[in-house]
Order: sequence, then structure tokens, then C-alpha cells
Amino acid sequence: MPAPTSPQQPTSPKPSFTIAPAEVDAAESVPVLRAYFTELCRRYYSRPITDEDVNAAMADEPGTDLRPPTGVFLLARQNGVVAGCVGVRYLAAYAELTKMFVLPEFRGTGLAPRLLSAAEDRARAHGSPEMRLGTRLDLVEARSFYVRSGYRDVDRYGDPYAECWFAKPLAAPER
Repeated sequence: MPAPTSPQQPTSPKPSFTIAPAEVDAAESVPVLRAYFTELCRRYYSRPITDEDVNAAMADEPGTDLRPPTGVFLLARQNGVVAGCVGVRYLAAYAELTKMFVLPEFRGTGLAPRLLSAAEDRARAHGSPEMRLGTRLDLVEARSFYVRSGYRDVDRYGDPYAECWFAKPLAAPER
């Protein structure tokens, strides 16, 4: 007689997301970027922030270079609703990851690894041998995520707001 088996628990399907290029200054991009900068400011200042704080941060780092040929800005959507974003800046010796953000209501859905993978794919396709990024010490979740994703500490470069820097070699795209 076969051993009794426990009923299989139904597994919920992974949420479906589309990730595609968008203009960084398009009307659909602005709200997710505003949420990104609001969270950065809130953590950086450790005080209630104002619209002026967020506006100043957005003006200081507009990301207008995140369009061909110098980069790309990607929006993630679920059922047409913007869920997150990421930018890739193409530099001479490497690509730089920037503006990686998942809106709070979409966290825990597996979107962050998908956004990172899409950004790395874009950098690889551009011929970049390495992806780099700078982040801050207070962004503990982000730092942990990047380490889990294969990024390692590197020496300081570029980003004046960063306090720690990471890099990951990118294998050439398969043909």
C-alpha cells in the first residue's frame, strides 16, 4: 500500500511584470522617481522632509543621461501600473546602475531581481564588462540585495552621495 501523501499546497503564480525602456522625464516616470527620491530623502535627513527637499534632490540628479546613447531608463509595470524603475548609465569602462527602486506595494514580489537582471542584460548588450553602483550605508536592504546578487565591494568612484561601492563582472552575452 503506498504511503499517504499530503495534499499539495497550491502555489500562487509569480506576479507578471513587463520591463521596458521609458523616457526618464515622461509623465509615467515622474511619480515613481518622486517616490524614489522621497524615500532617499527621508532616510538621509532622518527628519520629516518637505516637497522642497524632494524637488532639490530630483533637480540635482535628473538622470537626463539615461537615454541612448549614454544610458537607458527602464520602467517595470504590472497590468499597466508602474511598479518600479532602474537606470543604467553607459560609461567608457563599465556600466553604472542607478535609480533602482520598487514601489512599496510591489516589494516582496520578486520584482527587484527582475529589474536588476534587466539592467544587467542592457549593460551586457551594450558591451559593458562590469556593472558598478554606489549606495549609502543607511540603505541596508539595498546593500544586502546587491551582495546576494553577486556584487562585491570596490574602491570609491564617482557618486558624491554614496558611502559604499559595489561591482559585478558581466559575462558577454551568449550568441
